[in-house]
Amino acid sequence: MLGPLPSAVACARAHAVARLWEWRLDALRDDVALVTSELVTNAVAASRALKGGPWPVRFCLASDRTELLISVADMNPKPPMRADADADAIDGRGLMIVEALSQRWGWYPAEATGKIVWAVCEVS
Repeated sequence: MLGPLPSAVACARAHAVARLWEWRLDALRDDVALVTSELVTNAVAASRALKGGPWPVRFCLASDRTELLISVADMNPKPPMRADADADAIDGRGLMIVEALSQRWGWYPAEATGKIVWAVCEVS
């Protein structure tokens, strides 16, 4: 669990890099760090947008040594929206980056409330 604070992004990224090192999956480090950053950034923003919050964000990594799953849960039920950002836009590229660096990504409603956004990266 992460607090919905700007520092949550760096904490999640550092955790992901450490796990990849422990799992001897260093080749994925750059892509997974960036995908993690984008998903957690979106979840923190979604959590902070809720009334009665801010609510924590859940971050999880799992691997079967052929694929690595990154999942991030927040309490905001609104689906993630992939934007087609202009070249000079300041933001709006997060899910485009996730789409470019992962083999697949998606989301689904969480059981109680909110959503889980996930991405899968192949182990090379």
